[in-house]
Amino acid sequence: MNWLDTVKSYWDKRLLWVFMMGCSSGFPWVLIGSNMSGWLKDAGLTRAAIGYFGSVFAVYAINFLWAPLVDRVKLPILHSTLGQRRSWIFLCQSFILVGTLFIAGVNPANNLMFTSMLALCIAISSATQDIAIDAYRIDTFPKSESNKLPQASAMAVIGWWTGYSLPGYLAFVNADSMGWNGVYYGMAGIVVILMLFTLFVSEPKTDREALQAQAEARHNKVVGSRFTSWISVTVVEPFLDFFRRNGVQVAITLLLFVFLFKIGEAFLGRMSITFYKEIGFSNEQIGYYSKLIGWGATIVFTLLGSMVNVRFGIVKGLMIGGIAMSASNLMFAWIAKVGPNETLFLATIIVDNFTTAFSTVAFVSFLTILTGQAFSATQYALLASLGNFGRTTLASFSGEMVDALNDWSLFFIITSLMVIPSLIMLYSLRHYFNDLLEKARHRDESPASKEQENLSQ
Repeated sequence: MNWLDTVKSYWDKRLLWVFMMGCSSGFPWVLIGSNMSGWLKDAGLTRAAIGYFGSVFAVYAINFLWAPLVDRVKLPILHSTLGQRRSWIFLCQSFILVGTLFIAGVNPANNLMFTSMLALCIAISSATQDIAIDAYRIDTFPKSESNKLPQASAMAVIGWWTGYSLPGYLAFVNADSMGWNGVYYGMAGIVVILMLFTLFVSEPKTDREALQAQAEARHNKVVGSRFTSWISVTVVEPFLDFFRRNGVQVAITLLLFVFLFKIGEAFLGRMSITFYKEIGFSNEQIGYYSKLIGWGATIVFTLLGSMVNVRFGIVKGLMIGGIAMSASNLMFAWIAKVGPNETLFLATIIVDNFTTAFSTVAFVSFLTILTGQAFSATQYALLASLGNFGRTTLASFSGEMVDALNDWSLFFIITSLMVIPSLIMLYSLRHYFNDLLEKARHRDESPASKEQENLSQ
């Protein structure tokens, strides 16, 4: 495939559907992430308190525990109308809408516990929605279309950042004039638009139910009970299948790599809004550079990154992206020394979004390669939740870390070094990764046939 063919291959309506779903996935992070951090900072809360508030994101790290339900449970009424994936997405969006409306009516400084509980409800709904959205993307583009995986990943990333950055930009530029309560009422309107997106897209067609039925029949021969076999296939089989296909040693190394790859970025991201404000940037500057300019840069660089990954391979993209992502953190250390320089802020935002977009496309594509069709929601959730663990649970201590260091520059230097262990693992397993990708690219048999072979072993 030449460069022209690569560009033409993006004219696929399925990529538009993935983009729409990506918007729905990114938006809740605005509600309980950057917007809430800005609101809490304006309300006078400490850096440590803001960091701990972010611990509500910990549910993203454990959503694989209930991911089997998203794979297997058919929601009454909604399933017959929307299908397995969209029904779960629509249900979660409904809960997010209710939570947003409640937050819009409170003052976090005076009702921090109640606000935290509402944020937790939104986080749980969002984390569950992510399970269904990731499975939707995987079901839409089977691994037999291996050249489409980076493109689908790119559109998911672009959608995520669109759902995260554009509403974030609107929130920060209007926060001073409308107040944060007014901003959140506006955010509720965006949730309604995202729900209409869910009704607009089409449900992917797969052999998932047939493959799950085969697994149930195999388990039933062992346990002798249809109910018990349904439970064992739902809860146990997705995880056994992952370790069986990769081998225990490689599977554990893969899980460690996924956990460590973006941990430095997570620590930086949790404190970025607080850093911008303490250095001296205004809400409007933060909204314009970090959200609007950052969004545009992410879209451009994500598309370029996906083309590079299509042409040259996902493993090289992971290695280059990881190194570049680490180096870009040093620009934040530069800002900490120079102060609120808009030119340097713009350059940092562009470089940071370039490195993040490039590495994320390769990362999401690689996680997709590791999943099976029969249990795509559960297996991808297991991998993604480990990736989110550093971004959620551990990064909650980022505020304490800044306080202990009392030096923003040193903090950003340390975050730039956090990616090194994962890059060592990536290099050690590079041949295994390449074999996986090569098999997916040249697989002659259908995805269903391959899954049937795996399930019958």
